[in-house]
Amino acid sequence: MTEDWTAVARAINERMNELGLRQRDLADRSHVSQAIVREIQHRTVERRRSARTLEALSLALEWHPGHLAAVLAGRKPLAPGETGDDNTDKILSRLGAIEGRLDEITARLDELTKAGTRDVPPPSRRPR
Repeated sequence: MTEDWTAVARAINERMNELGLRQRDLADRSHVSQAIVREIQHRTVERRRSARTLEALSLALEWHPGHLAAVLAGRKPLAPGETGDDNTDKILSRLGAIEGRLDEITARLDELTKAGTRDVPPPSRRPR
């Protein structure tokens, strides 16, 4: 397997710029030493890194835990909440949409309650 540490360094640097982070900030957030962050960012020391290091950096950069591992392997990184299983991801996406819609309905009901329109007359009784 070919490892692309240049792509990892580029991804880290771009994300740090997006988030306005300095090396020290990333080291603190990830609990990875600043020296290791520097080595990865600038590719000064070429050595194998543990999966936990890449995961910690990914999480500190507000990405999916496997983001940097995917970049290293030349794969498309997963978005937060994705599992990599298409069926599961579709279900999670639909559940998220349902949840969002329920939040909208709840907010609308709250508005109606505050406006005093909650009192709806009971349904008419059917003649027997």
